[in-house]
Amino acid sequence: MIEGPEGAGKSTLVRWLAGQLRAEGHHVTTVREPGGTPIAEAARKLALKSRHDRAFGAELFLFLAARADLVERVIRPALENGQVVIADRFGLSTLAYQVAGRGLPRADVEAALRVATGGLSPDLTLILDVPVTVGRERQRTAGKVKDRIEREDDTFHARVREAYRSAFGPGIAHIDASQSKKAVQDAAWREVAAITALSMRGA
Repeated sequence: MIEGPEGAGKSTLVRWLAGQLRAEGHHVTTVREPGGTPIAEAARKLALKSRHDRAFGAELFLFLAARADLVERVIRPALENGQVVIADRFGLSTLAYQVAGRGLPRADVEAALRVATGGLSPDLTLILDVPVTVGRERQRTAGKVKDRIEREDDTFHARVREAYRSAFGPGIAHIDASQSKKAVQDAAWREVAAITALSMRGA
């Protein structure tokens, strides 16, 4: 899984890694969260694009509904077919944005997250780290139209970034995304190549 704050370059890295793995003969499925199924795309639109105000708990469950459907309909079947799955965001995003960012109770969110994923966890999580100001400038330069969460203030995004920076555990690797694109790609490939050698079932 590829994780990190806004403007870190997650989508770009997902595409690059998929290309590299395919060139090495792997069958690869890429997904973006929230999204990837009709239900997940509808939940994405409600959570990120709707003009209607919604409670933070409602936002959480929209994201989790999207993830549950994606896991059941896309991710698990791909893994069962021996494919490598590379996701642009997964469970760690929920902890960073809804717990650290929104302030929802961690234990409750973790319990709901386990239901949404069916206990599925990634073999490898690459966390791209970039300062909030750098990420915002990248988005501005790219002309990105901001969604509801991207429009939150710098204090919110600083909490999200810190949650990512403090994440640790098996399979979690941190990469300084303020480096050159090639440096980021090289660092990511070292991690992916290592886990691939151990018969990786998902990334």
